[in-house]
Amino acid sequence: MAVTWRFAFALGLSIAWMASVAVAANEGQADLDQATQRKLEAKTLTDLGEVIRLCESALNKGLDAENRVLANQLLVATLIQRGSQVARMIFEDRTDPKWTDYRQRALEDLQRAVKLDPQQPEAFFRIAQLQFLPGGDEKQAREALEQAIRTSKDQPVLRAQALVIRATLEADPAKKLADFTEAIQAAPGEASALRGRGMVYVQQGKFQEALADFDQALKLAPDHVPTLEAKATTLARLKRFDEALAVLERARKLAPDSVEPLVERARVFEFREDHAAALAELNEAERLDPGNPVVLLLRADIFRQMEEYDKAMADVDRALRLRPGLDMALRFRAALLADQGKYAEAIGQLEALVAKSPEDLESRMQLAYLYTLDRKQQKSIEIFTDILRKDPRNVAALRGRADTYLGIGKHAEAIADYEQAVKLRPDDPGILNNFAWVLATSPKDELRNGRRALEMAERACKLTDYQQAHILSTLAAAYAELGDFDSARKWSEKAVELGSEDQKAALRKELESYVARKPFRELKTGNEPEEQPKPRRRKSMPAAKEAPAPTAPQPAKPHAH
Repeated sequence: MAVTWRFAFALGLSIAWMASVAVAANEGQADLDQATQRKLEAKTLTDLGEVIRLCESALNKGLDAENRVLANQLLVATLIQRGSQVARMIFEDRTDPKWTDYRQRALEDLQRAVKLDPQQPEAFFRIAQLQFLPGGDEKQAREALEQAIRTSKDQPVLRAQALVIRATLEADPAKKLADFTEAIQAAPGEASALRGRGMVYVQQGKFQEALADFDQALKLAPDHVPTLEAKATTLARLKRFDEALAVLERARKLAPDSVEPLVERARVFEFREDHAAALAELNEAERLDPGNPVVLLLRADIFRQMEEYDKAMADVDRALRLRPGLDMALRFRAALLADQGKYAEAIGQLEALVAKSPEDLESRMQLAYLYTLDRKQQKSIEIFTDILRKDPRNVAALRGRADTYLGIGKHAEAIADYEQAVKLRPDDPGILNNFAWVLATSPKDELRNGRRALEMAERACKLTDYQQAHILSTLAAAYAELGDFDSARKWSEKAVELGSEDQKAALRKELESYVARKPFRELKTGNEPEEQPKPRRRKSMPAAKEAPAPTAPQPAKPHAH
């Protein structure tokens, strides 16, 4: 009997202890229940703050394993909701001087959420957006963006939005295109992905593909003015000018107070070489937004093409008075000086700009071109080489150095650079033209390759609708190198017919060679006494969102693209 009594007593103690533990383990249950109810009713940031407080209290008081999981899930969801609401307030209006404080509050919630649960793509996406704002941590932004992409396989729209941001930041056109395409595959209804891919196609010269993407984006967002503007620009590149103007008229009606449709209309007229109409549009844009530096610089570019340099310089100087030190205006000013043969002054201005901003790639490239025009080719090559040391895939630098090598007779070096450039940009008519030219005309037997020169020259001609005199002259040179002098003469005569006055002398010299049934040979040293080629005129103006910084040309063959 004694043993049984002791056992019963011990069992009673054990049951009482277990009950007390269970009660302690769920002491926070009431707070969790209240937090759940408050979450359903929450309407303000204060309400969400109370839910967070109750979740924290429940966890601190104690919950069993199952309820602890539920409390953490509720806490994470509420932190993300509050952080996202604060973030949206910032994106909607950054005029509040306290917006950086709000960003910090939002980041604290979101970063705490991903620390508790690192599988939260929305939180990572918001962190990236906030950190990409001025004064944010770009490294953390990029890391958060990668996490958002990694964790969002089950959230296709958010994944597409993250991929669009990454594509926008990407410099490599192939990677950029891949991200936009993946975004479209993830969320076919994401218009921003279609717009972005369309812009990449425009940059690659794939205008039909670009137009298809813009049309699809407009089906999803018919009144999106920037897409209408991009479509119009693409139509203009396809020489469908009336359609382009009609699209821009619609954009103008949707945004009657915006200068951008006017600027795009000016671009279309500029494509048509209707300078008077382009100026009329820009004058109206300047009336709507007096002192807009982009409008002033675009108008200056039209004056530049008309060779009215005083008017062009007046607009540039006015832009600089309004925005002292504006880099794109200073680069434009240097280009205007170079147009007038004032190389020393132009170079001095760009050297000062580069000294102030050594990593300013656009200014360094323009300076390199000006060094070449001023017969300081070695300085030009040094700049291009330094750029390529840091970025071996920089096509503009590869072509710039190749053209400079070509201009001083270093054909093997030029061919090596053209080889790399054409791999990276196989449909660039300028690269194809100059590469074909050296393969067809080099006096060095071991470097010539007439068959390949003909293939590239034909491709360049197709890309330019057989309307560019200097490219037709390259086609003629390729035929002559292969011994087909009848074809060489035919295309050379066409080149002379289409050529401008400053091209005709060189083109006739080539034609004389083919009439004599001799292939054309050219080896420049960079010290020729002939007149330097005129700077290449722009055949398109940048959009109002872009920095209009017309630069000096890439010198190569006297009438090169």
